[in-house]
Amino acid sequence: MDNVKSRLWNANYIKAWGINFMIHFAFTLIVPLLPLYLSETFGAGKQTIGICLAGYTVMTLLVRPFGGFLVDGFSRKKVLVIFSVLFACVFGGYLFAGTLLVFTVFRTLHGLPFGILTVSANTVAIDVLPSDRRSEGIGYYGLSNNLATVIGPASAIFILNAAGGDFKVLFWLSTVFAALAVVLAYSMKMPVRPLAARRVVSADRFFLLKGWPVALALLPLATAHGIVQTYVAIYGKEELGMITGTGFFFTLFAIGLILSRLTGSRALRRNLISRNATLGVIVSLFGYLLFASVHSPIGYYGSAFIIGLGNGHMWPAFQSMFINLTDHHHRGTAVSSILTAWDAGVGLGILSGGICAQHFGYGSTFWVAFAVDAVGILIYLFFSRGYFERNKLV
Repeated sequence: MDNVKSRLWNANYIKAWGINFMIHFAFTLIVPLLPLYLSETFGAGKQTIGICLAGYTVMTLLVRPFGGFLVDGFSRKKVLVIFSVLFACVFGGYLFAGTLLVFTVFRTLHGLPFGILTVSANTVAIDVLPSDRRSEGIGYYGLSNNLATVIGPASAIFILNAAGGDFKVLFWLSTVFAALAVVLAYSMKMPVRPLAARRVVSADRFFLLKGWPVALALLPLATAHGIVQTYVAIYGKEELGMITGTGFFFTLFAIGLILSRLTGSRALRRNLISRNATLGVIVSLFGYLLFASVHSPIGYYGSAFIIGLGNGHMWPAFQSMFINLTDHHHRGTAVSSILTAWDAGVGLGILSGGICAQHFGYGSTFWVAFAVDAVGILIYLFFSRGYFERNKLV
């Protein structure tokens, strides 16, 4: 393959990278602080918070399979532009949510454009990558999420303090950054693809059936992640007395993600996908163990970095598994399938974590996260890994 064709950081890939950053920056600018917002603004309890926030993930989960169908069957750029516009618009709904019920409705509806948008953005990024550097490019693409995870929560806490605790400032800023994603999406130049043959409706157009053994392992791993990510802010404030500690937690988490993606890119370039995934899930488990067992700033911050290291190896490897189990005509379905599995686990973690925290406290809740993560690792090591190696496409 010639040097031009093998260029990783081409103009379209850079724009796709920027779109993903804007989407997730807008997302992380408000998500870690939503439990505090619901508690302070509406007086919501722990279980109620879990139910309110789970609606977003449930909606995202429901539309993900349709995202794969739309992305594979229609113009990927048009799908990207339309749903990035909708994603930006729904942020405005939070500004007018005067009751907990209205807020929950807007939050749930927001999952629809987010579900389709992330599928289309990921698929477009994979499309514009040279085939010989695709796995490596997937790893670097995730850095856009990681940087958003570093900057978003830390910025949110700083901005919230500067604004005197006015959460509406964060909602406005999220709207602005989501709108920037619209501009980048519209400016992309994508090749025209023949579409008619790809609009056949079948079960495999909505979920990659070949990918279910990998999804089975990913589901509990995502559940553990959903528990910790959602309740880390309120746990730090109520149990450890760290009012501003959440920003540093997510900063360390993202630093771990970035370092592992950079160090793991060479292995992905050599297609050592299973090895990267194995390393990632094992490292993450130690992070969850530290978080659950050491109730102090050392455990709190140390676990963030370790879980980040593990997830940075794990996620691009799992995504590469889904991509390598099918051909390019079903690429959108492969992307939507892994995101569906992840969303299902995160949603389960948000809901079960709220119920567990309500009845047993945060200490028991995070031990549950550790145990669920361990189950996912066992499924991967003894079932999913071997299945992928036997069925991957060369």
